[in-house]
Amino acid sequence: MDSRTISVRTGDREEVHDLTRECAAFVDGRGDGLLHVFVPHATAGIAILETGAGSDDDLLAALADLLPADDRWRHRHGSPGHGRSHVMPALVPPYASVPVLGGRLALGTWQSICLVDLNVDNPDREVRLSFLGG
Repeated sequence: MDSRTISVRTGDREEVHDLTRECAAFVDGRGDGLLHVFVPHATAGIAILETGAGSDDDLLAALADLLPADDRWRHRHGSPGHGRSHVMPALVPPYASVPVLGGRLALGTWQSICLVDLNVDNPDREVRLSFLGG
């Protein structure tokens, strides 16, 4: 298995950050196998969804409805509602696996691989890309 870590800066706002270009470059020319994408943070996740047509904003809105940034959370350090960021990975897991065929991601036409980050207190993220050849 070959593995590499990439750095992503999400800034001081909630974000759905498209990783597809970096993932495609990582598997380019590798043949058949499996790409595993993992974010080693307790407050971020990986999602496969359409971006650019509003779905990324819809996901953030849905998470805001499900996990409001208020004072209900027992985990209370950081900005208001920070505890919700620690619950989010139960809904948007910190990993995804994607088939690779002929050195290309076998995603659907409108699918993208995205980092989902609600934690406005930590603007710097690491994402591990691992390729397991078949």
